[in-house]
Amino acid sequence: MFKHIPFERVEWITFFFLFGTLAASLTVVPWYLFTHGVDWFQFGLFFFYCCATGLSITLGYHRLFSHISFKAKWPVRLFVTLFGAAAFENSVFDWCSDHRRHHKHVDHDDDPYNINNGFFYAHMGWLLFKLKPEPPQDNINDLRKDPMLVWQHKYVHLIALFMSFILPAAIGYLYNGGQGAMTAFLLSGVLRVVVVQHATFFINSACHYVGNQPYSTKHSARDSWLMAIFTFGEGYHNYHHEFQHDYRNGVKPWQFDPTKWSIWVLSKVGLTSNLRTVSDAKILLAELTEARRRIQNGLEPYQQRPDMREQLTHGVQVTLDRLHEAQEELATCYYQVEKSVRDRVELSKSKVNEWRRELKESLEHLDQLPGLKPIAI
Repeated sequence: MFKHIPFERVEWITFFFLFGTLAASLTVVPWYLFTHGVDWFQFGLFFFYCCATGLSITLGYHRLFSHISFKAKWPVRLFVTLFGAAAFENSVFDWCSDHRRHHKHVDHDDDPYNINNGFFYAHMGWLLFKLKPEPPQDNINDLRKDPMLVWQHKYVHLIALFMSFILPAAIGYLYNGGQGAMTAFLLSGVLRVVVVQHATFFINSACHYVGNQPYSTKHSARDSWLMAIFTFGEGYHNYHHEFQHDYRNGVKPWQFDPTKWSIWVLSKVGLTSNLRTVSDAKILLAELTEARRRIQNGLEPYQQRPDMREQLTHGVQVTLDRLHEAQEELATCYYQVEKSVRDRVELSKSKVNEWRRELKESLEHLDQLPGLKPIAI
């Protein structure tokens, strides 16, 4: 049963760390907490560490360093550099190089965590069976100019050990002696590492496997509000793959994206700047294009069945015509604005919202066709 496992490619240190911390989190941690108890201080420290390390990955490693979707002052960069290391997801250089290759080659052989290789491979298998020789990190030359990141890459394992295990244990010791140190080590150290790591892993696996694709089906990335809850807003992955340089993942006002909110709040106190966004018109254009494609694909089975052709009313064709006209009008207006040198203003939000309302009304009657899924924009 083991003859097909490429043992020569196994990263054994990574293997023992990932499965060792997972095993301890499922056995030793609950046993110790049950026998020794835990108080609100320890829960508070655990919550702080989850937020600090989780946001350091999403805000720092991902949106700041990988995609440069905003700029940040040195206190923010230092914070995410230190606590990002504490997530035990390697250095900024390693993480960003892999992630940039993922976006460039998504769903293809050069994608480091290609979902086509299976859920487990995309989740964590790619870490256990690294390519040898590994691809050159020739896509992060911009990051190599940052002395802080050079320092982190050189000492990342020592930084991770101190920030992730020694520091919380020391805080626990100051609070409640040896028992406090052990509780903090297990709860804010071991268990928190497992929680944050697998939350990140689920973006590479679950968010390429289940969810909606309102912006594009050219790639496997999907939006999942559920995953957004556990990943500080990273679950809106279909949007992110379509507009990767936007500092927002949950672009709609009601979508849960604490990373976006944190970046915005930091910008109000001068710690972040140059927040990159995509215009409402361009977002609607992507939704509109995908809606038309889904309607046309959804109608194909009906068009091939004589008994169902009568239900393909004139209204359906009218809807498609309206979608086509609106798409062309929106695209023309958008690209005229984009090409303008003197007046680079966005299309008015009122106009975009007006289009959205009209298109929503024109699509409502399609719900009457049995078997055709509603199209939401």
